[in-house]
Amino acid sequence: MNCLKTYFLGLICIVSFQQSFAQNIIRTSQPDTIKRWTGKNIVGLDLTQVSFVNWSAGGENSISGIVKGQFIRKYTKNRFIWHNELITRYGLNKQDGRESRKTDDMLLLNSTAGFKTDSISNWYYSAKFNFSTQFTNGYAYPNTDIAISKPFAPAYIFLGVGSEYISPDKSLVMYFSPLTDKTTLVLDQKLADQGAFGVDKATYDDLGNLIQHGSKTRTELGILITGQYKKEVLKNINLDTRVSFYTDYLNNFGNIDVNWLMQLDMVVNSHVRASINTNLIYDDDIKSKENIDGTQVTKGPKIQLKQILGVGLSYTF
Repeated sequence: MNCLKTYFLGLICIVSFQQSFAQNIIRTSQPDTIKRWTGKNIVGLDLTQVSFVNWSAGGENSISGIVKGQFIRKYTKNRFIWHNELITRYGLNKQDGRESRKTDDMLLLNSTAGFKTDSISNWYYSAKFNFSTQFTNGYAYPNTDIAISKPFAPAYIFLGVGSEYISPDKSLVMYFSPLTDKTTLVLDQKLADQGAFGVDKATYDDLGNLIQHGSKTRTELGILITGQYKKEVLKNINLDTRVSFYTDYLNNFGNIDVNWLMQLDMVVNSHVRASINTNLIYDDDIKSKENIDGTQVTKGPKIQLKQILGVGLSYTF
């Protein structure tokens, strides 16, 4: 009897072990269902066309368009986040009897990695990388013989560490870095020799002979503060505004570079929307250009403002 009892107890233990082992195998063989990467892509085209036939009030036929894209990738794992964003814009305008002129040109890459020490905090220890440049040459119209800017002339690189606040509803993001490197690239030698965009210009002797070419890079170290607010402010009206302030420790500390972008999207339906975009820039290293009697003249820094109103198609995937 005792042998039979021992046999049944052993059998029960073996069956229990087999069930537990099988469950562990099933659990370990199942793929990780947590999605670490999320993404969003938005591409759009805004068009404006004006034509006249025997129009007594006068006017010029014109057509303009802006191609734009926004591509977002975000990685999240526990208390670590890595947010990447690529923004592209390019616009042209064509009028009768006049060459095509650029109306918009932007290539912007943002990347921020952050880690928070507990699960309930809204503050992150962050590292931020920002790169911006343009696609084609820029001119002080109507002068199209001399380019005042080119791809990678300028280009700006910001790289720093600091602290970032993200509101619980993700609508507000603020970043403060006491240690940010700003690198200005002017990879066109002709513009670099002119000292464009703050790089050291070329040096010449008394006879005008070149002694040394201008520098193609300029490096600064300073404080960077950025903020972004993105939310549906009214039904089908979305606001996305972002601003950055930067000042260099060594070169005119307290002289602040400002870059403020605002976009207001008014959604008509899933593919049609109207938008208002503004961009305000002040940078003491960017000198203004003016045409005086057909001659391009360099003057001091000024507040730069660009505003675009467009209606067009948008596709999100």
